[in-house]
Amino acid sequence: MSREIQDRGRLNRPAAFAAAPMLLLLAGCVTVGPDYKKPDAAAPPAFKELQGWKSASPAETADKGAWWSVYHDPELDRLERMVDVSNQTVKSYEAQYRAAVAAVGEARAGLFPTATLTPGLTRGNQSAGGGEGRATNTIYSLTGSTNWDLDVWGRIRRQVEANVAAAQVSAADLANAKLSAQATLATDYFDLRAEDALATLLTETAAAYRRALAIVENQYRAGTTASTDVATARAQLQSAEAQLVGVGVQRQQYEHAIAMLTGHAPSEITIPPKPLAIAVPVVPAGVPSALLERRPDIAAAERQMRQENALIGVQIAAYYPDVTLSGQVALDSIIFGRLFNAASRVWSLGAAAGETLFSGGARPAAVEAARANYDQAVATYRQTVLTGLQQVEDALSTLRTLERQAAAEAVAVDSARKAVEVTLNAYRAGTVAYTSVITEQTLLLADQQTALSIQQSRLVASVSLIQALGGGWSSADLPGGPALLKANRVFP
Repeated sequence: MSREIQDRGRLNRPAAFAAAPMLLLLAGCVTVGPDYKKPDAAAPPAFKELQGWKSASPAETADKGAWWSVYHDPELDRLERMVDVSNQTVKSYEAQYRAAVAAVGEARAGLFPTATLTPGLTRGNQSAGGGEGRATNTIYSLTGSTNWDLDVWGRIRRQVEANVAAAQVSAADLANAKLSAQATLATDYFDLRAEDALATLLTETAAAYRRALAIVENQYRAGTTASTDVATARAQLQSAEAQLVGVGVQRQQYEHAIAMLTGHAPSEITIPPKPLAIAVPVVPAGVPSALLERRPDIAAAERQMRQENALIGVQIAAYYPDVTLSGQVALDSIIFGRLFNAASRVWSLGAAAGETLFSGGARPAAVEAARANYDQAVATYRQTVLTGLQQVEDALSTLRTLERQAAAEAVAVDSARKAVEVTLNAYRAGTVAYTSVITEQTLLLADQQTALSIQQSRLVASVSLIQALGGGWSSADLPGGPALLKANRVFP
């Protein structure tokens, strides 16, 4: 390179670098597309099913921390903790979240220059002057280049905004997957405990039938009753024992389902028998507007709106020229030791703007599609809110009705138990036939099974209410934009 070219480069270099700050100031001044504003959603002042109803004792509120702790069951606590660690569905959503966080970094990288370095070595020969011989040369080269999309119109920044929102959607989906698995496990657990309680009930019933059979047999030996009464009493006992055997089948299926939810093979989880809980915890429902902050599925739908809103800006920015700053430095020498000398250096710095003049309507169609996707996200968000409100109202209505039914059924069980005692004493006295005893015992067992079923339904409904209220989750648990960007720093 001649001395004149080198000097011209030195003179033009300050002017080139002086233009760079102007371009940097221009970049970041404009962000096209609509700024996000959270749309309104249905939020009545109070839940309809709470009016005129106050849940009966125990009047406790939800504990802080894990939502299932309100049941005060160590075994349930142990199983629920396994969900976060071993549930494979949760692990899948967790991997999706990590991929979404990485996508934030990938989009953010577009805000920074890209630099490449290309070393080269070329060996060749050519005829010497006059064709009298051939000269063989080795050419060493080192080329560095950089390109920087200045993002004048905010296309990259809108894409980063969209990816941050997408990562938050993924985080909310992860929380929702955990809550769903935890609620399903709690439901299966109470169903399993109901089977344990039914086994206890049938065991006690079989023992009562066995005592009744002994009374009938004594009456038969004394000649005061017929053999048909003995056969009837024995058949009733055998029926209860057969029901008891069948209880184990359903219990095993619930235990296997719980093992799957905890990420274990069925053979790895064994849950010892235990009575069904008597106390149904009271969970404060709060106000409907709180659901917008407490349910992860609603939060996911809201963040999805923000993502689609930002993508409108990405498409609108494509209308405007894409301004790029580029630079290149090249070193070229036939002697490696002189590769880094000033005489071997060539550099260039420039800016370019690219604009699509005609796209056959593709650009406005893309913008319209982005707006339609946003409108769809708004409708999905509002529908998700309505679904959440419905689920809370359903759970409240179910709990209110079951509480009243449980109280009525408790009276029925007590009356049936007294009727059995009175009828059995009357049979001993010979004043009634044994069929009257059978009838009262059958009614007692039916009432006891109904009472057990109601208690099971109340506990399951309480789980449904907790899940409908978000399980103690809050939108404040979502990772914020700064935290997501910090997780993808260019430099450690």
